[in-house]
Order: sequence, then C-alpha cells, then structure tokens
Amino acid sequence: MNVRRHEDSVRMGMLWISPWILGFVLFLLTPLAMSVYYSLSDYPVLEKPVFIGLANYKRLWNDPTFWIVLKNTLIFSVVVVPASTVLALGLAALLNKELPGWKFARAIIVLPTLVPAAAAAMAWLWILNTDVGLLNRMIGPVLGVFNLAAPAWLQNKTWAMPAMMIVSLWQVGQSVLIYQAALREVPESLHEAAELDGLVGLRRFWHVTLPMISPVVLFNVVIGVIGAMQVFVFPFIMTNGGPGTATYFYSMYLYDNAFLFGPQMGYACAMAWVQMMMVGALTWLLFRMSRRNVHYRGGA
Repeated sequence: MNVRRHEDSVRMGMLWISPWILGFVLFLLTPLAMSVYYSLSDYPVLEKPVFIGLANYKRLWNDPTFWIVLKNTLIFSVVVVPASTVLALGLAALLNKELPGWKFARAIIVLPTLVPAAAAAMAWLWILNTDVGLLNRMIGPVLGVFNLAAPAWLQNKTWAMPAMMIVSLWQVGQSVLIYQAALREVPESLHEAAELDGLVGLRRFWHVTLPMISPVVLFNVVIGVIGAMQVFVFPFIMTNGGPGTATYFYSMYLYDNAFLFGPQMGYACAMAWVQMMMVGALTWLLFRMSRRNVHYRGGA
C-alpha cells in the first residue's frame, strides 16, 4: 500500500514538473547539443551543416582578429571588474552611513540599472560627443587653461577604450544595493569590539567589515567577470568596434561571424564554446583563489 502511494506521488510530482522538463529539453539542452555539433561543422545557415571536426577551433588559433578581440576583452575586464568593485563598495559604505539625502542618492545610483542598455548607449553617445557632448563641455574650459584639447572620446583609438570603461562603471547600482544589504548584516558588536581595539575608519573596514562581506564581494566579482567577458551592447551601438579595432570585443566578433560574415554559424558556435570555457575557467580560478580570503559565517 505504501509502495503504491509512493509511486502515485512520484507520478504526480513528475506530472507537475513535466512543463519545466519539456522546456529544459527543448530550449536549453537541445540548443546546447546543436551548438556543439555546429561548432564541429561548416554551417552557413542557409545550407546543411557539413561535419569538419576541430577545423573551426584550429582556425581560431590562427585567426589574428580572434586574438585582437580577446586582448581587448581581457583588458576591459581586468580594469572594469576591480574598478567597479571598489566604486560600488565605496558608494555602499557611504550610503550605509545614512547621511542627509542618502535615499535620494541611492535612487540616483540605482537609476542607470533601470534604463535599457540601448537607450543608455544613445545617451552616452551625446555625453561623449567631441563637439557638443556634456562631458567635454564640462572639462573643456579646465583643459583650455593648460592649452589642452578635449578628448575625442569615441573617435580616438587612445580614448575609445577608456570611454567604454567609464560607461560600464555607470551601471554599478545593482552591486551597490547588494553591498549595502551585506553591510547592514554585519553585527554592530564587531564594530564596537574593533573600536575598543583601536581599529577605526579604513582599518576597521579592511580588517572587520570586508572579511564579513567577503562572500558577497566574491559573488559580485564573479558576476562582474561574466558580464565583462560578454560586453556587447555599448560598444556595438556607440563605436561598432572602432576606431579601427580599439573597442572590438569578443562577443561582437562572435555576432559578426554568426550573422554578417557569410554567415559562419559553425565558426561562431566554436567561438561561443571557447568563450564559455574561458568564463568557466576564470570563475573556477576566482573560487580557488578565494578559499583563504572568503569567510562564511558558521563555516569551517
């Protein structure tokens, strides 16, 4: 009787989760399997894929543009992830002090995350415009005192990458909220004990607060790395990879191969799997390096 009741409950449970299983198979597992096969094929989309083994991966190794976009993406990630982490932590710490107007300031900081990326990119096109842009109008008079010209942010190879980094730092609002929530969870007794031991200001933050929120820092850094390695919308709309290849990133080259160059869907799928393996390797490395520096409450 108990066995039959158990079988009935299993059937009922499978029936309830069957829509999810069906969706998982149709919209995730099947496309993943197809992309693996396409990465091993010559697939121009309008014709049947032809199996060619590892030729697409060998081609990547010898593709100079692949190495250019990979270098650009890594440079972008190495600068933006630490910078956004420090900026978000600093803003969260300031907001946590609840100074006058802190709620309004928090709304202003979070607002950019609610703006669609395409609309934000169009706004930044105006802000960074060389002649009439808001940023150059603000810094132009100051630079003029030193006989310096305002930067051509999106037209100059030297300034195009820093411009993309500035734009990306504009969207730290979500991380700020997460950090602020984590800071509120740090027991006040630890701060009081630290003050009794003579730790105040930055020393207290470094030795007491930061270790307590280190799992949250790790989470945001991992999410930041994943996002930075897939940067696409802002450079695609604002510079289209230019000038030259100064802001030509990995995901843009993948997109071009998938929909513009041919198209070459098989080659694009190979790029996508290499990108996934790089992101996975970086994520594993971050978790590996964090073992001694990340402290979990109640953990060993």
